[in-house]
Amino acid sequence: MSAPDLPPIDSRVQAAIYRKVKTEPFARRMGMELVELDAGCAAVEMVFDPETMGNLYDRAHGGALFALIDEAFETAGQSMGEIEVALNVSVTYVASPPAGARLRAEARIKSRTKKTAGYDINVFAPGDALIATCQALGYRTGKPLPFL
Repeated sequence: MSAPDLPPIDSRVQAAIYRKVKTEPFARRMGMELVELDAGCAAVEMVFDPETMGNLYDRAHGGALFALIDEAFETAGQSMGEIEVALNVSVTYVASPPAGARLRAEARIKSRTKKTAGYDINVFAPGDALIATCQALGYRTGKPLPFL
């Protein structure tokens, strides 16, 4: 999982992001795990628990799916060692995952300017079943990550 036209991820940045996600309160609460990280790319997984992530219809709550998408976007965006924040996120919900499914959000940078970066993010259930797609735009602040 690597992005074109980007230098390899700095191992110090990579290790710091893995450490930070393990202690991030929201990611821990949602049971999210950063499973892959490279320059401009990330994969985050969580198990869909209908008891805590279900909606009125006993399906996956859009907010739970968005949280997984946002974590993949966040980690991919920080992978170049600088703070990047969300400007716009557009999600299309395609299907509801089955109870207990281990979901995987994969974020990959698609464009990059001096101040912005565009990402494609997809959420899959086991068997590569597409659950949601997303296009996101991040603002590159140029400031170094404070937790390095």
